[in-house]
Amino acid sequence: MNIDQRLAELGITLPEAAAPVASYVPAVEVGGMLHISGQISFAEDGSLVTGRLGENVSLEDGQAAARRCGIMLLAQMKRALGSLDRVEQIVKLGVFVNSAADFTDQPKVANGASELMQDVFGEAGRHARSAVGVPVLPLGVAVEVDAIVKIRS
Repeated sequence: MNIDQRLAELGITLPEAAAPVASYVPAVEVGGMLHISGQISFAEDGSLVTGRLGENVSLEDGQAAARRCGIMLLAQMKRALGSLDRVEQIVKLGVFVNSAADFTDQPKVANGASELMQDVFGEAGRHARSAVGVPVLPLGVAVEVDAIVKIRS
């Protein structure tokens, strides 16, 4: 089964890959690795998922926001590579969570993106990860996720 079939089986439709909002490119391929810029939390309808975990965003909504970031990462991978079947391994995710000072469940929020990668790529979706709480993210979003991906030539 190829990855597009797997996405269909999971009921996932990839959005159009988001354009950069500043002076950077969405992805850079170097040395067999694809480095993907941080993808912010867009809802299915294209609106931003904003707010702060531990303040006005629940853990469950934060996990869903991280999953949506992961879906945009997949869209960026497909745009850069032409096919998600070129993904050999998800190497690392960096997850940034807009957090209140006393919120400490960033790893649980990050699971939204991590579990998506494992659902889509199986064992190749298992990865190293950072989950960091920050006081603010661009455009007030709840979550941002970047990635490093090993690719097949």
